[in-house]
Amino acid sequence: MVSVPLTLPVDYWKTLKINNKDLDFLHSHLFEIETPLTATELLGEFIGARIKSELDSQSKKMQGQGKVYVPAEHYAKGDKLTFPALDWTEGTVTGVRPGVNPQFNEFEVVTVAMKNGNEQLFAAGLADHDLNNASASESQDKTLNPKHIQSTYGDVLVEKLEAAFDNDPELVRIAGRWFPRTLLVDVSPGHLNLAEAALDVAHGEPLPTIELLKDVELPEKANMNLAEFSLNLALQEDKRFDEVGPAGEILWCLKRLEPDNVQNVPEILKYSPIEYDRSLLTDEAIALEAKIDDEYGEAANQPEQEENEVTICLIYPHWRAGTLPITPLVQSMFPTAYISARVRFTLVDKITGQKIPAWVVRKERYVCGLREWYKTNKLMPGSLIRIVKSNNRGEVVVEAKTHHTTKDWVRTVIIGADGGIVFALLKQPVTAELNDRMAFAVPALEAADQLWDSGSQKKMPFDTLVTNFFRELIKLNTQGHIHAQELYAAINIVRRVPFGPLMAHLAANPQKFVHIGDLHYRIGEEFQD
Repeated sequence: MVSVPLTLPVDYWKTLKINNKDLDFLHSHLFEIETPLTATELLGEFIGARIKSELDSQSKKMQGQGKVYVPAEHYAKGDKLTFPALDWTEGTVTGVRPGVNPQFNEFEVVTVAMKNGNEQLFAAGLADHDLNNASASESQDKTLNPKHIQSTYGDVLVEKLEAAFDNDPELVRIAGRWFPRTLLVDVSPGHLNLAEAALDVAHGEPLPTIELLKDVELPEKANMNLAEFSLNLALQEDKRFDEVGPAGEILWCLKRLEPDNVQNVPEILKYSPIEYDRSLLTDEAIALEAKIDDEYGEAANQPEQEENEVTICLIYPHWRAGTLPITPLVQSMFPTAYISARVRFTLVDKITGQKIPAWVVRKERYVCGLREWYKTNKLMPGSLIRIVKSNNRGEVVVEAKTHHTTKDWVRTVIIGADGGIVFALLKQPVTAELNDRMAFAVPALEAADQLWDSGSQKKMPFDTLVTNFFRELIKLNTQGHIHAQELYAAINIVRRVPFGPLMAHLAANPQKFVHIGDLHYRIGEEFQD
């Protein structure tokens, strides 16, 4: 008799749902090894257990039912059959007749009354058929191959495991690792107070859990992995502490010792969304939007592969706040985290080797900690900064493209006592490479800060703001026109505005803002002073 291979449907792993039996097995596995694991680390155990469970189930079905249908076999009226390829559906043979097909030798056709009430025809006595092979077909083999399953469906399965774990109250997670709550070591308020004291002594420098354990003094007999995981969970649930390590590394800091612009987004970086019709943007405008790479930009700007270095141009808000934007082009260079909203890391000055404590504020898409570095290098809005991926974990290299100080003509912001703004071309000391269209000197910083503090420019209607800046800037050009990139950089001195809404506003008012080509604009005659 021909044997029948045990197989799974081709789409089995793509469509499966995590069930209670799966969770019970994984609970038991974590109990046994007493080590917290990520969903990815548990994936191999899960796949192996699922395969074994399904094959055991199929074997029982084969043992408890009638003959298994195989095309090579002969059947008689009244035979009870089961069909593995039809999810082990049962049926009864109601008729047998000779088959006729020039492509095959003699064979039979059996009529089967299926359990669902339908009648179907099947070949019998057919020696040459794939289902006669004891080994599964190539696609069926792959459904039972753990390596193939992980490489093909790993991401989908991990996502399903994470979702199931999230809904399981008996499991807890720290930095992507899961463990049963019932095995945790008890961490008391006293232990947490000792952890706070240790972090106080560190003066805001984040510490790994293993260092805190030296001061917390959990029971000596406790499994070290469980003690570390238990302390991590207790710290996570206490509002005094902030987990600030990059993905795969746990570091703890006291929230009250974090810099203010880590806990609170600087006002100068906040963007109040402007509704606009994106269909108004030309291909040329979208291409420049991608090149500018504003963190609030909407251009499809995801690089095909991770970059090793990127040069960005500072706009006024980031220059003044001492921050860098996290954009699609640079985000892969900065550390991220599984859950933490803030990540502590180190910036390294490529020229001097200086190490600068810095923070990624993930949700708000900026890196902070560079204000003093900007001052030291005497940078201005429009300066170019090179960001380089480091080979050292937890570090990112930055380079100000500095040179010997020279005097050059630079658009300079002059703020009147009434808060009015004018621009003038004045000689300014220049210490670094600039983007000429985005460079502005702002000598009266206190007056500029007052504009942001008062919110006067933010309250101004957007069209009025754009028109005022447009008219002021064209005074610096004898040809009476400006480039859109100049206008974008200038407006961001008083209000955070991405490039897209600005370009849409220009395009929606073609009589006032006349496009003369290459994203240069002039004021329409009827709107001139």
